[in-house]
Amino acid sequence: MNFPARIDVHQHIVPPVWADALDARGLDSGGWAVPAWSAGSALAMMDQQGIATGVLSVTAPGVHFDGDADARHLARAVNEYTAELVKDRPDRFGHFASVPLPDVDAAVAEAVYALDALAADGVVLMSNAHGRYLGDPDFETLWAELDRRRANVFIHPAQPPMPLLPGTPAPLADFVFDTTRTALNLVLNGVMNRYPNVRVILSHGGGFLPYAAYRFSGLAPLAVDPDRSADAVLRDLKRFYFDTALSASPSALPALLAFAEPGHVLYGSDWPFAPQGAGTYYNTYLETYPDYAPGQADAIDRTNAEALFPRLAGRTGTADAPAADGHATPPGR
Repeated sequence: MNFPARIDVHQHIVPPVWADALDARGLDSGGWAVPAWSAGSALAMMDQQGIATGVLSVTAPGVHFDGDADARHLARAVNEYTAELVKDRPDRFGHFASVPLPDVDAAVAEAVYALDALAADGVVLMSNAHGRYLGDPDFETLWAELDRRRANVFIHPAQPPMPLLPGTPAPLADFVFDTTRTALNLVLNGVMNRYPNVRVILSHGGGFLPYAAYRFSGLAPLAVDPDRSADAVLRDLKRFYFDTALSASPSALPALLAFAEPGHVLYGSDWPFAPQGAGTYYNTYLETYPDYAPGQADAIDRTNAEALFPRLAGRTGTADAPAADGHATPPGR
């Protein structure tokens, strides 16, 4: 596969209006500092890491900090800023639009606007909205609209409604927990069963969902719904897609590949909140993993994402600083 080739479904943008809104409230991303960002630095990272296109999203804590009106305005400003960037470089960037949950009516309206007027590639939802998880019955109208549009939904973890573990930023531990929590909530509340047309991508290899999926499916009929079989719960858990951000490791990647359905594992970097050195570490393991099925490595890097983002199919990207021969290949490929 030629360089650059990867489609990165977990890459972040830091719009100035969003960074200013966080700073004005003394907020960060769950105890994790908000890094500097620019389109130029993003492209340089992408060229170095073999990424053709980064699908950009705003990370935790999302856009709803306090009042609904402020959240609506911030979501619109963030989405229009990102859409302009994508418009300038549609080969290199894509866009998951932010929506101001838990204001459901505004979230539906912003999703419609972003998908229709801004040509967003999907929407990003935080794993919880002020402590309300994504299977909340009040969010049903949003899921119905996204399902009707066969939308891509990227779920990014947020700080769960509890204090931080002392001395431990949320991205280190709580984010993994909250991804798993909201995914299970979606399944047990029937969202994944009722809305089969929506494609839901879980961050960071799905938290610990692949590792614990058979525990969840085996115990759910006993603890939650005796009329629902373990096989039905497992089927809905397997509907999720998963990105590899911070998860392509010797213990996590085999578990993820053993659980995920064919075509459901996508490349993710988590840049710039994950430093570029971390990307190099995980990319090296992705490139040297010894137990791929034929074609599986290239599918994770690109072709699985092409099925979700048809506009990117066949686009291998144009590096801004190509190798001397103009045709380099990632190491280990």
